[in-house]
Amino acid sequence: MADAIVSMQVRRVNDAASVIEIKGDVTAAAEDDLMNAYGEAADGATKVVGLDFSGLEYMNSSGIGLLVTLLVRANRQKQRLVAFGLTDHYRQIFTLTRLDDAIKLFDSEDEAFAAAGVAT
Repeated sequence: MADAIVSMQVRRVNDAASVIEIKGDVTAAAEDDLMNAYGEAADGATKVVGLDFSGLEYMNSSGIGLLVTLLVRANRQKQRLVAFGLTDHYRQIFTLTRLDDAIKLFDSEDEAFAAAGVAT
């Protein structure tokens, strides 16, 4: 399997919220990077994890599957996932797969965390 062409940076917004900045391709090769980033972002008293897709270059069906796995982990920890920075193309994919029912989509980080009830 080829190495992942992705990088994930975790940024703490406050005690209750973190952001995973996703840059590159989200495919099966990104699994370890994404799960490790989530583990770091979800640490402590985190209630909301934001997924910043503004650096996303490509995502395939395996990448969507990883997001579903991430969603299951978040639900088990009673955390909420929100997403922002998606292009129209990927917004449409979230809608077609109904992933937007579980991971709410927003235009900006501020809008996402405000809707989740977390002050930034």
